[in-house]
Amino acid sequence: MAGFKMREPKKFNHKYIFVDERKEKLDKIVENAKRDLGMLPPKESSYEERIRGAFVGENSHLDRKRNSASRISSRFAVAALFVCAFVLYYIMKTVYGLI
Repeated sequence: MAGFKMREPKKFNHKYIFVDERKEKLDKIVENAKRDLGMLPPKESSYEERIRGAFVGENSHLDRKRNSASRISSRFAVAALFVCAFVLYYIMKTVYGLI
């Protein structure tokens, strides 16, 4: 049945050429440290920082996706059920001689 499998399109992954992420992180750490020490005035929050993540709680599909790590997967639950059934069968057969 491999002939009927739908292929997914190639993902877009744009990598910047002239960006040094390490330097940007270090600059941000230095700037935050200077603000904590009082060498720089407090930073005003930009509109991007204020609205980032504001709509995630309103959308149920995004909320479910974020909390899905805390739930037990259905495959694990089925496997645990089969293991419990096998252990129960083994105990009933050996100890009680019922089955």
